[in-house]
Amino acid sequence: MKTKLITREGYNKLKQELDFLWREERPEVTKKVTWAASLGDRSENADYQYNKKRLREIDRRIRYLTKCMEDLRIVDHSPQQDGKVFFGAWVEVENDDGDVKQFRIVGYDEIFGRKDYISIDAPMARALLKKEVGDSAVVQTPLGDALWYVNEIHYGEERPDP
Repeated sequence: MKTKLITREGYNKLKQELDFLWREERPEVTKKVTWAASLGDRSENADYQYNKKRLREIDRRIRYLTKCMEDLRIVDHSPQQDGKVFFGAWVEVENDDGDVKQFRIVGYDEIFGRKDYISIDAPMARALLKKEVGDSAVVQTPLGDALWYVNEIHYGEERPDP
């Protein structure tokens, strides 16, 4: 089961998407469907079929976002978190091979389209929670345990300079 947490920025992006779909894209596609339907035979009308399909996709996404946003809990940064890894933190880690990774720990609904975000439910995120700079974390992977060291912790919307 996914944790129902989200950063304020993530919530605002979902809200913007919902507003755009509901107020702009859906009315536009609805107009196209109505226009295409007025042309007559719908069975061979590509405009009608495509836009009707697009309308179903928009409605499905609107339903998902509406339901999802009701259940999500926004987590704002608190100054008490500084110095430790918690939800919303940008973390830089390194292993003994010198591999360095930098990512932000966020909610499941925020990770899509971002290679530098990981879900709070990911094994790496779970292993890093409450760690401080200099601490090590053992991450359980399908290939066995992996040891990572915390190099940096940063809070804020923007990714820190590498």
